[in-house]
Amino acid sequence: MVSDSVWLGGSSEYSPLNEGVPYWLNGLVPLAYALEDDRLKSQIDSVVDYVLDNQQTDGWLGPEQSANRDIWGRFPLCLGLMQLVEADESKATRVLPALYKFVFLMHRMLVENIGYEQFWGQVRYPDMIIVLEWLYENHPANNAHTLLETMSLLNGRGSRWTEYYNRDRYIFKDLDTVRPPITGESPVFRYVHAVNAAQGMKAGAVIYRFNNDASLLDSTRNGVNWTLTYHGDPAGAIVGDERESGLAPNRGIELCTAVETMYSLSYLYQAMGDKGFADRCERAAFNALPVMFTSDLWAHQYIVLPNQPFSYSLSGPNPFWNTHDQSILYGTAPNYPCCTVNMPQGLPKFLSASFVRVGANGLGHALLSPGRVTTTLPSGTHVSLTCNTTYPFTNTFHYTFTASGPFTLHLRVPSWYTFYTIAAASESATQTYTSDSHLPDPHTGMLSLDLLHTGHVTYTLYTTIRTEDRGNHTISVYHGALLYALDVGFSDTSTTSTSISTSPSDPLANATAGQIPAQAHDHYIVNTKPWNIAIDPATLKYHTDNTSASDALPHPIWAYEAPPSYITVRGCEIDWPLEKQVPAPPPPRGERKCKGEVKEVVLRPYGSLKVHMAVLPTVELGERI
Repeated sequence: MVSDSVWLGGSSEYSPLNEGVPYWLNGLVPLAYALEDDRLKSQIDSVVDYVLDNQQTDGWLGPEQSANRDIWGRFPLCLGLMQLVEADESKATRVLPALYKFVFLMHRMLVENIGYEQFWGQVRYPDMIIVLEWLYENHPANNAHTLLETMSLLNGRGSRWTEYYNRDRYIFKDLDTVRPPITGESPVFRYVHAVNAAQGMKAGAVIYRFNNDASLLDSTRNGVNWTLTYHGDPAGAIVGDERESGLAPNRGIELCTAVETMYSLSYLYQAMGDKGFADRCERAAFNALPVMFTSDLWAHQYIVLPNQPFSYSLSGPNPFWNTHDQSILYGTAPNYPCCTVNMPQGLPKFLSASFVRVGANGLGHALLSPGRVTTTLPSGTHVSLTCNTTYPFTNTFHYTFTASGPFTLHLRVPSWYTFYTIAAASESATQTYTSDSHLPDPHTGMLSLDLLHTGHVTYTLYTTIRTEDRGNHTISVYHGALLYALDVGFSDTSTTSTSISTSPSDPLANATAGQIPAQAHDHYIVNTKPWNIAIDPATLKYHTDNTSASDALPHPIWAYEAPPSYITVRGCEIDWPLEKQVPAPPPPRGERKCKGEVKEVVLRPYGSLKVHMAVLPTVELGERI
């Protein structure tokens, strides 16, 4: 998908959109520089050198000739090039002239109304505007007018996300119930394709940054809230296989949707500052993303179901809108290869968005996770800060820092907290705070601490179990940033990967055994415990074996039983049939009768359970045994 891509002089491409190398670069740049991995950096240099050396004379980037050009595939490529210059300023002299050469060509094409015909580009154009805004703010090179006009042309001819985020037009109900049915040819399809929906959530904020239309911000808030309320899954992504449906827990969430949801929400928190965007970004990062990978990261799913007690290649009718039998199989490129090259952007971009500058002399921890940052604030203060934590498995953060002068540290407080404490030691000054006396900003959720040159901060969040209603007297269970799902046990039978050849357009369809990595397997996973369980939420109880941020976590952490926390609850088996080879929606409350004894069952972090039940019907068990 990359090494033999037509972008690099090869002959393979899984799609006529030629998006494989652009997706790959968009994710590999932040990964390579976050890990400071010279091998990955070398791969990036090799690919970028080839692409730029072969830039066509009129400025076009890519293998397409003039009669067959569409700008969409350039958007993730340009995002990758932008990140490369951000990560290594020495690349600017090589990358920026090529970027501008392409921008000038794109401007001419838009003026002439050519090359902007694929609806993928027409709905995902905010990604390209992000690059243009970055050039305008950091490397304008006397091209401000062309940059602004190109932004306006992309926006003016692109799909109108803000118009779709209107009460009179937005589709709130389950799309399966809409008549006439929404097909790939329906005008509204571009807005309800789940990956498009994930990318489109940030559109209003991106456009606002260059046209200052404040109404776009409220439209954006509506779009995010409606999408994740009426079409969101309990893990924080968007239900869509590939078109949105409703909230049914037997419908799929695509891996590409998960990583694009994370990117949009992290962007929105930086652009607008609403604390809910950061909360939702963390939910997707720590739940929707890890559940779709085997713990060794060699296999992934195309879609995951919130209620998925088994994972293998289906046969016969399935409940999905247009994904195929291998959709829920863990493999190398199940169903379609796009997620194989697009998913690497997820956590690296999350990490690169974790720390932010706040005002003239502030550094903020926006997305909570372990990390290290060295930066110069606009005031000129140089700061190096390290955060050691085992979050989201524990909720304590240890910061150490050195700075060339006083600065303000801003720490985000997730909305699920019940109490927090902070102990800050900065040179000879010691400060202690609690949530009783030191409240976060109501908009951003940030706490501010004024610090001196060197010192350390310990920040601890406290919380309790909480549940969220999923309709029909069903719930999902959370503690902190983690979703907990029913442990249904598992048996994993792996075979040499065949999921690399699910599509005739897959470049690996004719791969020989020697070309398939030894680690590439398909995983046929089945439950070994009952999945048809209803629970009594009054009996939920949290347990943890790890209470300190300094306690080492197992590696890999997203393996079965590896996370140090779990929840117990009383429950019982109920009659609950399959429907089109997967669990039907939970039966109505009046039909839930315990089939056998009441017993204690275990819920574990969702990301560690490759087979699971995350939307659970409730029953009242009282003193029953």
